[in-house]
Amino acid sequence: MRLLMKFGGTSVGDGERMRRVAEIVAISRREGNELAVVVSAMTGVTDQLIRMANEVSSSTKTIPLDPFIESLRERHIKALMIAAPDHMGSVGPLLDERLESLKNILTAVFNLSELTSRSRDYIVSFGERLSAAILCAALKQQGIPSVLLGGCEAGIITTPNHGDALALPMSESRIKKKIVPLISTCVPVIMGYMGCTEKGIITTLGRSGSDYSATIVGAGMDADEIWIWTDVDGVMTSDPRLIKNARVVPSISYLEAMELSYFGAKVLHPRSLEPAMRKDIPIRVKNTFNPTFTGTLVSREGHVDRRVVKAVTIIEKVALVNITGVQMIGRPGVARTIFAALSEKDVNVMMISQGSSEANISLIIEEAHLENALEALSSVQKYGFFREVTSDPDVVAIAVVGAGMAGIPGIAGRIFTALGNAGINIIMISQGSSEVNISFVVKTAEGKRTLQILHDEFHLSEAFHD
Repeated sequence: MRLLMKFGGTSVGDGERMRRVAEIVAISRREGNELAVVVSAMTGVTDQLIRMANEVSSSTKTIPLDPFIESLRERHIKALMIAAPDHMGSVGPLLDERLESLKNILTAVFNLSELTSRSRDYIVSFGERLSAAILCAALKQQGIPSVLLGGCEAGIITTPNHGDALALPMSESRIKKKIVPLISTCVPVIMGYMGCTEKGIITTLGRSGSDYSATIVGAGMDADEIWIWTDVDGVMTSDPRLIKNARVVPSISYLEAMELSYFGAKVLHPRSLEPAMRKDIPIRVKNTFNPTFTGTLVSREGHVDRRVVKAVTIIEKVALVNITGVQMIGRPGVARTIFAALSEKDVNVMMISQGSSEANISLIIEEAHLENALEALSSVQKYGFFREVTSDPDVVAIAVVGAGMAGIPGIAGRIFTALGNAGINIIMISQGSSEVNISFVVKTAEGKRTLQILHDEFHLSEAFHD
């Protein structure tokens, strides 16, 4: 079997975890599988790098970098000592060399008082540069031949959109040419989250970038499956922190995974799914700390079960914006003007609902974007496009997801009857044309209770059956 395994930050958070990851890979390799590995930065390191980059670029006083560099060194050297003690002499100097390069670029950013998107990507990439080197050594410690590759070296060629780059089609042939010959004799360890432009300039791949790296490489090497290793047993029927009887969903479709990830579930970002979908490669979500558990398989067909609903999820820290006014009725271009104004302020609209009278448009946005949204809408309102804008940050968005809902009458009725009987008021409703998702908005105080009611209504705590 040909596998691409990706290990997230929590999976490689310290030396013991690195060693556990190496053991998982070693077992798979000894079972006869061909595989490559994509690895994230250690937990929290990327955030530390971003904070320090921002700090040095905006500070007017000299920021001592030595304590920051030393803290990174101490953490990574400690992990190396535990995961690959026999390779301290070769990998330790490599880590020091990379940390010195990091210090130099941070110093340059401070001296220039400018953090370009290109410099930011270069700085942020050091998290994976450090962690991947340790994991590569940990595999050698387990007796598994391994080679260390940057994202660019592995063949990931991207658009020049620093911080949010997309893989170019040429990546697939480059990855095949580079990775496939290696996996017969060793395990390539690839730094996640990064690629490069055609000119060789380092880029990063944005939110869930390491997962995206994994599916790009998995597609390029024609993997039989892509395994995403994380710290949960798989995709859950709901947030287990809120719903104690939530269960692992054994299998879901690509479309269900997209809907769930968009609405806050701990699953692959939609962009990460696209390369696997294009090649029809199943993705398996597994738990590094419970490796024998089968996890959740994400594939084209998903899981056939008597239940039409697979999961209920919640997005917190959102805000409701209502735009009203009879001026909007029959007036072409109003929606375009509204969304153009929001886009200019970098406001992402997550949900939309419009009344049939055209006199009201309701939006759900991230709470952090509310001030920018109101400012943008104020600039449109003065031209008489609508009468009033109101907002409410005290709300949450709930999504009910399941491919089995498509074409089945009465699902919405069950949802809203159950909530009505419980006295929960629905503020806004939205449904996608795919019929795989029904989403709506309730008050924040009712969020957890809403999840539990719907989880019980659709019997999601019961075992799944074929």
